Amino acid sequence: MSGALIATVLLSLLSAVAYALAAVVQERLAAAPRWWLIVGLNGGGALLHVGALAYGSLAVVQPLGALTLVLALPVGAAVAGRRVRGREWRGAVATVAGLVVLLAALGPAAPAPALGDVQVMLLVLVAAALIVGLAGRAYRAVPGPARLPGLRLAAAGGIAFAVSSALTQTVLVRIGTDGLAALEQPAVAGTALTLVALSAAGLLLSQAGYRYGLGGPLATLTIVNPVAAAGIGVVLLGLGAGLTLPTMVAAAVAGVVAAAGVVLLATPSRPATRAACRRVSRQARRRQRRRPVTRRDSRPATRTAPVRTP
Repeated sequence: MSGALIATVLLSLLSAVAYALAAVVQERLAAAPRWWLIVGLNGGGALLHVGALAYGSLAVVQPLGALTLVLALPVGAAVAGRRVRGREWRGAVATVAGLVVLLAALGPAAPAPALGDVQVMLLVLVAAALIVGLAGRAYRAVPGPARLPGLRLAAAGGIAFAVSSALTQTVLVRIGTDGLAALEQPAVAGTALTLVALSAAGLLLSQAGYRYGLGGPLATLTIVNPVAAAGIGVVLLGLGAGLTLPTMVAAAVAGVVAAAGVVLLATPSRPATRAACRRVSRQARRRQRRRPVTRRDSRPATRTAPVRTP
């Protein structure tokens, strides 16, 4: 592994830690969040993410973001005062294994070139349409067991984060070529402002999604973010053009394994069946009948003589 790839992986891991802590805090304090803590953790994760994008390509950095879900698993369980379930551990192992193979397949990838001005405009317009559509449908939906509003909001947040990552790398490449004077160009300055707005939108959308729980929305955000980034890289940046067929197959299989692990992490435990609920209810009623009845006042009741009227 080259020094640039090591720096990319290290910064991505630290970014995932910050994002995982932020997700747990957002889920636990969704009703009345401590914004200074949430913004600080997300801001730290974003800065580390930007540093990773400066050394590696979008195809390497974005898949490592799935480790946020793996890291949030034990932290969230510890905060909630419960044990990590076997399904969750299996999902974590599958996610890590898939990411290791995917990283080995895409490791030689170099930082991507910058997006053109027309590409940036088209990307922002498409992303805005998708985000507004998903968020609007989420607020019109009726909350239910499937938590569809939370998943829609998380998907919108994932798209916002993915596009902001692509724009961030574009700005970094422009600055690396022309120096800080590149920010004086209207196109680059507009791109920088747009990525800040999209990052804020991703934060707000993910916060709204976590009101419906942590597992489902976080898993959706974790899946949509790298998938959208990969689509941007393939369609607009030409990533993957130099990869061989065996490498692409290995990367695809690793992606499927990592996605399966994320699904396992997001799937809640199997609920109790109706028969089991009825059995537990019968046992509770049986124990209640066997329990001796105690009165608060043990003194015998006294009868009052009837009053006779003449």
